[in-house]
Amino acid sequence: MSRTSSDTQLDKVQIKSASVYNIHGLSGSQHSLSVPPIHKDVVGYRGSNEFILTDDKQSTMDQIKAIGPWARRKCKNMCRRKILYKRVPVLNWLPKYNMDDAVGDLVAGITVGLTVIPQALAYSSIAGLPAAYGLYGSFIGCFVYILLGSCKDVPMGPTAIASLLTFQACDGVWQRAVLLCFLTGLIELLMGLFGLGFLIDFVSGPVSSGFTSAVSLIILSSQVKDLLGIAAKGNTFIEQWSSIIDDIHNTQVGDALMGFICIVVLLLMRLLPRIKVGPPDACDQSVAQKIINKSLWLIGTARNAIIVVVCGGIGAAFYENGKEPFRMIGDVPSGLPSVQAPPFSVPEVRDANGTIVQEYESFGDLLQGLGSMLIVIPLIALLENIAICKAFADGKPVDATQELIAIGVSNIANSFVQGYPGTGALSRGAVNNASGVRTPFGGLYTGLLVILALLFFTPYFFYIPRAALAAIIIAAVIFMIEVRVVKPMWRSKKTDLIPGIATFIACLALPLEYGILVGIGLNILFILYHAARPKIHMDQAVTPCGVKYLMLTPDRCLIFPSVDYVRNLINKHGLKSQIPVVIDCTHIYGADFTAAQVIDTLIKDFKSRNQLLLFLNLKPSVGNVFEGADLEYRVFYDFEQLDKAIQECRRKSIPA
Repeated sequence: MSRTSSDTQLDKVQIKSASVYNIHGLSGSQHSLSVPPIHKDVVGYRGSNEFILTDDKQSTMDQIKAIGPWARRKCKNMCRRKILYKRVPVLNWLPKYNMDDAVGDLVAGITVGLTVIPQALAYSSIAGLPAAYGLYGSFIGCFVYILLGSCKDVPMGPTAIASLLTFQACDGVWQRAVLLCFLTGLIELLMGLFGLGFLIDFVSGPVSSGFTSAVSLIILSSQVKDLLGIAAKGNTFIEQWSSIIDDIHNTQVGDALMGFICIVVLLLMRLLPRIKVGPPDACDQSVAQKIINKSLWLIGTARNAIIVVVCGGIGAAFYENGKEPFRMIGDVPSGLPSVQAPPFSVPEVRDANGTIVQEYESFGDLLQGLGSMLIVIPLIALLENIAICKAFADGKPVDATQELIAIGVSNIANSFVQGYPGTGALSRGAVNNASGVRTPFGGLYTGLLVILALLFFTPYFFYIPRAALAAIIIAAVIFMIEVRVVKPMWRSKKTDLIPGIATFIACLALPLEYGILVGIGLNILFILYHAARPKIHMDQAVTPCGVKYLMLTPDRCLIFPSVDYVRNLINKHGLKSQIPVVIDCTHIYGADFTAAQVIDTLIKDFKSRNQLLLFLNLKPSVGNVFEGADLEYRVFYDFEQLDKAIQECRRKSIPA
């Protein structure tokens, strides 16, 4: 309670006592609060049994009995129309769907589809899987997200980061990847149902930037082998480059030449949408100028698809009777994947000589192998998805819980068509938004385009050079390295660079799950240190009668890491001044039992040296904690009465 509390707040608090103390609320009305006398000559509130703040507390048995009605209310609320519309967002926008929406979604869906197909082929190589698995995970999720997704700009499918995490967890075994997709979706769905979307709040901006930048370098490094046409392997950045250096003497000139040319062309094509012919305002442009500008935008946006088609044509033209001028992605199974339950074990595989190529793994073995990735991948998937939602939210709130449900169900559905974990990709989200998408229905056309590719174009995918796909990935991920955040972070708060740089280095040197844990752990340490070292503002005040006293104002809650530090500071200032001390509790909105014990020791410290210690503006919640610990303390809510108490105690030398 503070002296500026509203009437409603004051009416809720009952204070058991014998005398009356008047407090003026904001409206100017007076509220009578019963208070006990601290001393026959000293006014104020006294702690312990004489002063009890009550707020309709219930006994433990009453609280247990209330669980049943609470559960019934929750179940009833879940069946309300409002909740249904919130958890199935398609019900909100579908009744208002019109022709303009349909045209916008059609254009955006096809444009994103032209981006998804080459990316899916490329990302599957990052995941260490055959090219078809990237396409398998790129259509069912689009359809599911139409029903459950809350953001129009999110295109579900494989992403570079999710692909790399899948590779580190599954090591190229497709059964593990499909099972990981199912379990990831299940965990995301459960997190959504239990409202655990707040967990991403523990991943700060610097940690996220450090992680993304490190992952981008690792992905780039993983594609160098295809760019140069050599054999290299490794999970971490150091392992990959060590392997690349060992085999760099086997570089294939044709692959390297095509790869570097593709990177340069892709970077130049990326600039095409920025070129504007004619006046800047579209309304002032002629028809020809509008056509040219739209064509430049479409060529720049569909650059990945154009590179794949052109390089695939070159690969087919130079292919002669099994002689490949470049390393190609090879056969891609034609047709849609069979719908089946995800595999819960990995069968034993032997070669023609009977040698075991792949050992049998039970479900328990698979779970043990996936380990912490079952938590890391859902969190990273949510981070990627929420980044898109926030980027194009236009000030609207983002429902992390609903996004968890949407991507969770999408991944569960993907696992039944042999897809691996996916989420929304920021690059495709930007294309979706720039293409004029109006609703999540644009995902329908993206998914249909992927299905058409699987049905009719897979024979032609054979001729696509791996160097071209590597160039597509490298040209995309170099812009994910977040160098631009370093300068503003340095200007804003230099210490934020520490967890960011630590995450970056740890992710390069260690497996990714350990790297991000290092960053989160450092962030938590910074938070705990900040909580353990509150600032205390000190003022020397004088009562109207000339009695000096010290006013100490802590700037945050009293919790166990900070109370000993606060006690030492207050004792230090008290011993140095040897005058009455008042602790202004205006900013103390919470306390715990450890804090109450230490405050009790502090009160005894002051009492042992006959020095006055008083409290000002103690909140009811904090008072409840102090009362539970049987503290003997004095609290005031008015400076006039505080001054009077200090003067009386000083005059009569009343011990604290």
